Amino acid sequence: MKWKKHKPHLKPYIGCLNCGGGEMRYNKDKNEIIASMKTRIYNGFGGWHIECNGEIIYMPPLNKEWKDFPTLMKFENMARKNPDNDWRAVAYLAMRGVTYQRQGTNRWVLIKSNQGFA
Repeated sequence: MKWKKHKPHLKPYIGCLNCGGGEMRYNKDKNEIIASMKTRIYNGFGGWHIECNGEIIYMPPLNKEWKDFPTLMKFENMARKNPDNDWRAVAYLAMRGVTYQRQGTNRWVLIKSNQGFA
């Protein structure tokens, strides 16, 4: 599949101090914000999901303990086996939302930000 690489979004909406952006890492070499590979892909009062080519391939269940939710690294490993696809990690939380697009090894780049659902 031919996928479109989106430009980095550099002014994310953080929301509040409790909700805000703990997964974000600024990559000054490329002037982009990337997600930490240690980011937990969880679900609860809002949460994350993983997409490949616009299809949700992982939606976390509601009944797991924090330590049992996978990290973004699990999906990075999947993406390494199928790199020519549009991989995204999407969070829709109470006070903020983000979309990261995989743009290389361990590089899930912030491409969208919003104010969440509350």
